[in-house]
Amino acid sequence: MIAFSRISKQYGRQVLFVDASFQLNPGERVGLVGPNGSGKTTLFRMIVGEESADDGEVSVPKKLTIGYFRQDVEEMSGRSVLDEAIAGSGRVGDLHHELEALQHAMGDPDRAGDMDRILDRFGHVQEAYEHMGGYALEAQARAVLHGLGFDDERIDGDVGALSGGWKMRVAMARVLLGNPDVLLMDEPTNHLDIESIIWLEAFLKGRAGALLMTSHDREFMNRVVSKIAEIDDGEITAYSGNYDFYERERTIREANREAAYARQQAMLAKERRFIERFSAHAAKAAQVQSRVKALDKIEKIELPKQRRVVAFDFRTPPRSGEQVVTVEGVSKAFGSHVIYDGLNMTIRRGERWCVMGRNGAGKTTLLKMVAGVLAADAGEVRLGASLKMGYFAQQALDVLDPDLTIEEQLQKDFPHESPGVLRNLAGAFQFSGDEIDKKIRALSGGEKTRLVMARMLLDPPNFLVLDEPTNHLDLATKEMLVEALRDFDGTMLFVSHDRAFLRGLSNRVLELGGESGHDTHPHLYPGSYVEYVQRTGHEAPGVHA
Repeated sequence: MIAFSRISKQYGRQVLFVDASFQLNPGERVGLVGPNGSGKTTLFRMIVGEESADDGEVSVPKKLTIGYFRQDVEEMSGRSVLDEAIAGSGRVGDLHHELEALQHAMGDPDRAGDMDRILDRFGHVQEAYEHMGGYALEAQARAVLHGLGFDDERIDGDVGALSGGWKMRVAMARVLLGNPDVLLMDEPTNHLDIESIIWLEAFLKGRAGALLMTSHDREFMNRVVSKIAEIDDGEITAYSGNYDFYERERTIREANREAAYARQQAMLAKERRFIERFSAHAAKAAQVQSRVKALDKIEKIELPKQRRVVAFDFRTPPRSGEQVVTVEGVSKAFGSHVIYDGLNMTIRRGERWCVMGRNGAGKTTLLKMVAGVLAADAGEVRLGASLKMGYFAQQALDVLDPDLTIEEQLQKDFPHESPGVLRNLAGAFQFSGDEIDKKIRALSGGEKTRLVMARMLLDPPNFLVLDEPTNHLDLATKEMLVEALRDFDGTMLFVSHDRAFLRGLSNRVLELGGESGHDTHPHLYPGSYVEYVQRTGHEAPGVHA
């Protein structure tokens, strides 16, 4: 279907691909993995013709339809969310919008003289639209938008009024509705909540077409893909299995390669000793020359590239009192939308509460009230004794100074720490080598998140309040963070849409909104997220396994 044959590509001194080959076959669902900057997005851009290889061939059949969901969403305005979603569905989408324009024209008194032509055209377009399943498309578009978290009010509302994250969802709906032969998806779970992620999993597994995607969500990759293509050191290596299989197989291949390297090095050393020993002996000259030529022809095995994960020994926080937070009779509403009506709960030392609930159920609202950023309308939120709180929200990124480098920011925050400790901390959060000299204004959202988490955990609080701490984090950093927080000797209240994070850290679950999403009486589960799933039969409120 799509084939990369011995391609090479570089930007200046940065080499992305060297003689690399890869093939995407009909119906395959492939996860594309590799370190940041390895060339994953470049591969997508080559498929859609926005980039070309320096050498080699990229073969894409002319009649193949390709849908590409990317992170940079274009401007959207002047249409409803429904119309914007339908716009990406090829010919039938064009007919949908022509029908709309003709309906407006029929109601325009200034065009009364042109009415016969407008009516005739309307009849032809309506017939073609119906023939291509256009009216079914509207129902399908609503179903996709519901799956991605939109309610009917938003679906019929102005797309221009949406935030960037919601526009991303519209862009995704548009690509999905196009039903292309090949779907390219660059980090599709970045702006989705857990309910939408689970819906998308089912949708992608039910598609007949091919899929090539990147994702920092291990669970999502495991459930959706059946093949992994790894870009590393200029090569593309395929693994037939999901992400967990890829990790196991990669470890085995590396061990085999290290063993083969050791055997070859021993053999080479033996041959070189023979050459050195007998190079001056005339009687052995022919043998020496023969062995020199044989050594020159041997293809040298290289050691696998080691991906260094820096371990950081996070300090033990001071001990808090037994009762960390007491919430008594708390009520909160935004206009007529009641979020809480007499909420009572107690968070005790050592508990790790994950907060579950659909969009609008009040997850972030609760965290803000506990952190003191937002006041309750009624009731009281009391913090316990000896409490040192660390609150992470997306707005926490604003505390960084854009004019400083990463190293300068850490030195400013921790003037009494040694450069070695600060560099080790930066390394644990994937800032190694020259990366610590990067200006903060040049960092991506994920890099800023890593830096804020690093600052928080060097001098750890005994109560962590975390709102989506894994947004934009890559798999390696997420896994390091889960490992670090697993040993955290404190209390946690957090919201996350990453199931590996939920499984790895929670020992209590607060479910907001219930099945309908509108229940103002939360459900408190005394066990972990794993036990919550076993007990309720679903991975998130209103989503059935």
